[in-house]
Amino acid sequence: MTPLSVLDLSFIREDGTVRDALLESRNQAVHAEALGFHRYWVAEHHAMPGIASAATSVVIGHLAAATQTMRIGAGGIMLPNHAPLVIAEQFGTFEALFPGRIDLGLGRAPGSDQRTMRALRRHIDHAERFPDDVLELMAYLSPAGSANGVVATPGAGANVPVWLLGSSLFSAQLAAALGLPFAFASHFAPQMMEQAIALYRRDFQPSAHLAAPYVMLAVNVIAADTAEEADYLATSRRLFVAALRQGKPGRILPPVLPEDLPWPREVSAQLDTMQGTSLIGTSEQVAEGMEQFMSRHAPDELMISAPIYAPAARLHALTLAREAWRLTGRS
Repeated sequence: MTPLSVLDLSFIREDGTVRDALLESRNQAVHAEALGFHRYWVAEHHAMPGIASAATSVVIGHLAAATQTMRIGAGGIMLPNHAPLVIAEQFGTFEALFPGRIDLGLGRAPGSDQRTMRALRRHIDHAERFPDDVLELMAYLSPAGSANGVVATPGAGANVPVWLLGSSLFSAQLAAALGLPFAFASHFAPQMMEQAIALYRRDFQPSAHLAAPYVMLAVNVIAADTAEEADYLATSRRLFVAALRQGKPGRILPPVLPEDLPWPREVSAQLDTMQGTSLIGTSEQVAEGMEQFMSRHAPDELMISAPIYAPAARLHALTLAREAWRLTGRS
């Protein structure tokens, strides 16, 4: 069996609120657990008017408290924004409250612009210190503790798996060197995916954390009962991505008819390929896309994002995605 997991960006709808988005994420996590998804991650993004998961650790606690067995985690915590000791304490607390269910994915990007970075009171060069920060954080979580003599309480000895996340070669190299699992953000930046996972697998060094390389890849899945409906639902993501590219991030918008988008249909196809691996269609069509993707890249785990406007349609897409996964014979 190959695990199938969920990435949730806690989208804030045009006609919704932050509270709505967080409650919808909770309902989605409960639904995903009932369907048998393996893990459920949320991501850290700051100063984004359409994403409600900036306080990622708080959201993780919200979701973990609403579920029973599914793994809950960060995909990820942007470590340059934080002191490693604080993250060790937060995730040590999670592990104490929800033992055996917490994942800590770490990213190097700030998840914001430079103005927001300054507001977070971190320095621009912190991204360059990312490898040292990862090692410091892992030391706080280890039974031996950190060489600086500081003991993370909670945190020391916590059994929290650490992942490295990336959309380029840097984190792939670091994950290989440290012997950690690696998740590539192919759902929004697939350009260097093949090169990154090849480098990671080639250079992987077995560690006390992981004996062999473990790759998780992410795809967008927009599934519906008909191909026409799925194409209609996909317009919300296309509008969201187009606004980001124009430097005008906003809330996720209701879908429109594909022919009513303010650009030719060819541009939509470009957005679907250049801005992330996207599987759009019925459960049978999504299953075919999943099988092609898995056969080509052979990840150890697949994570899906369902960037759909209406909460009910999003839940239904997860149901159809799970059915598609069953159709591939990998569940």
